[in-house]
Amino acid sequence: MKSMTGLAPINVTIFPPADAQGEVVHAVSDAMSPEALLVSGYGEAAVVLNLQTNHAIANRHASRVASLFEGDVNAQLKQLIDMAADHAKVVTANLSLPGLSGQSIYQLNIIPKVLGEQLLFLFHDQTLDNNLRDALIESRQRFKDLVEVSSDFSWEVGDEGRFIFVSRTGALGYAADDMIGRKPEDFIVGAEEYAPIPFLSDKRIEDMEVWMYRADGGMACVVVSAIPFFEDDGTPLGVRGVCRDVTAERERAVALAHAHQREQVLGYIVNTIRDEIDPTDMLAAAAAATARAMGASGCRVLRMTVGKEIDARLEFEPAAEFGTGGPGQMGEGFLTFSKHDAWLREEEIEGWRVIAAPCQHSGEINGVICLWKRSDWSDDDRLLVNDISNQLGIAIEQIENHESIVRLSRTDAMTGLLNRRAFYDDELPRRFHRLEREGASGALFYIDMDNFKLVNDVHGHLKGDEAIMRLRDLLHDFVRPGDVIARLGGDEFALWLDNMDEEAAVARSRQLLVLSEQLRELSGDPDRPLGISIGIAVYRPDTKEDLESLLARADSAMYEVKQKSKGDCCLAAPYSLAG
Repeated sequence: MKSMTGLAPINVTIFPPADAQGEVVHAVSDAMSPEALLVSGYGEAAVVLNLQTNHAIANRHASRVASLFEGDVNAQLKQLIDMAADHAKVVTANLSLPGLSGQSIYQLNIIPKVLGEQLLFLFHDQTLDNNLRDALIESRQRFKDLVEVSSDFSWEVGDEGRFIFVSRTGALGYAADDMIGRKPEDFIVGAEEYAPIPFLSDKRIEDMEVWMYRADGGMACVVVSAIPFFEDDGTPLGVRGVCRDVTAERERAVALAHAHQREQVLGYIVNTIRDEIDPTDMLAAAAAATARAMGASGCRVLRMTVGKEIDARLEFEPAAEFGTGGPGQMGEGFLTFSKHDAWLREEEIEGWRVIAAPCQHSGEINGVICLWKRSDWSDDDRLLVNDISNQLGIAIEQIENHESIVRLSRTDAMTGLLNRRAFYDDELPRRFHRLEREGASGALFYIDMDNFKLVNDVHGHLKGDEAIMRLRDLLHDFVRPGDVIARLGGDEFALWLDNMDEEAAVARSRQLLVLSEQLRELSGDPDRPLGISIGIAVYRPDTKEDLESLLARADSAMYEVKQKSKGDCCLAAPYSLAG
């Protein structure tokens, strides 16, 4: 693929275009180029760049980033394009662009080898997220500065790890004498989680928060600052420090603390999703992170079942699950939501406390998150589940957009079958190598329509398209579950049939030829009927034949039948190392 070095200025075309009044002109999809079709389906800025022609097709959202490509190409963008083009891999980076109200931050994904050798640029505007995060951090700091008050007590721990001094006034309701001689661990909540606890640290500590038990059995949040001290020869003597009881401030800031916790959980889930590539792995990672964060025994994420809506109530199917236990069967309708019933729900099922919330994007439900544990859910848990469900709604929408783009890049626009690239580069090598491992045979059929040009010449291209679709339907009816159909281009098709030897392959091709007789009614001339010719090559793993050789044998067989008679099939000679 051509790199950016020495690249001339790029010509950017925004699609769909706008008229003189700035109104978007909605073009008929049949008249749109593949590049325009690809970018127009993306909800944010998207650009397809042809490095051979220096021409870019962009959707209407890309007007805000078009300056990156025009004139002297942005230096950072040029470097990213070189990385994607030279290494043929997806490149992700953040870009900062000047806007009317300040800098705008975009996450950019550059996908190589789209629609041939072109590059696909997908932009995601992260400006609002960054601004909200900065505002939250600033707000938290301001709140801390305003509410912080001092309530200090000093202490010293000796070399035996016990208090040897506490301020005369004592601490946390304890008299000084009640604490002297005891271990600090006796007063710390969850002391085993610290390594070591701050009262025994061998390093200087400033403003470390620790929860401690009060004399009345309650708990207090204490900020600890400590410094160890040593003999001249370096032998540890103990630790001295000051503690400040900030419980009242923390109680007043509980809402902010909960928001911070939700921010951490949501940030972790979002980063987990973004770090994964496979959509199933994204949701599985989110389910695991959610279960751990919520202290749940298990978590299940469901996605809306496409095309299923019963009495305005949506149905869902599992997409990811993490954890153990859980009810064997959810209550009737428990995981069924609708636009008018999109509220969090909670129920006890088989001794489990189960909570579920719908995932939404732009007001539309696209999934469900469900968690379970033995103990009750708190109000904070319910708020967090709602927050997580909203984030998962965004993630599911992103996954669906990704799957849509993948489908567009892998399928033929007219027939919906696999296209040439997907068949040759993805599906066929995967099948080929699986048969190598399993030691099984398979058959490759090359199918070419006979006298197809005559149909277009006599009846027009609409009738030709009808013939293409008729053959597609015929092939759908012919193949078995697990077989693969692809349209290679024009009137050329291909089939891959697993577990097929030479005798079975020829027999199946004869059956297909009989079925293809129904195409004759679309012929341009009765004396030159519309039909098909089939070239067959059978793969046997014991021959050690490579994929290129198999393709060549099938192509040769097709050429032979076309030269002899048409309307027939030809089985390629078996592969041999001798050639």
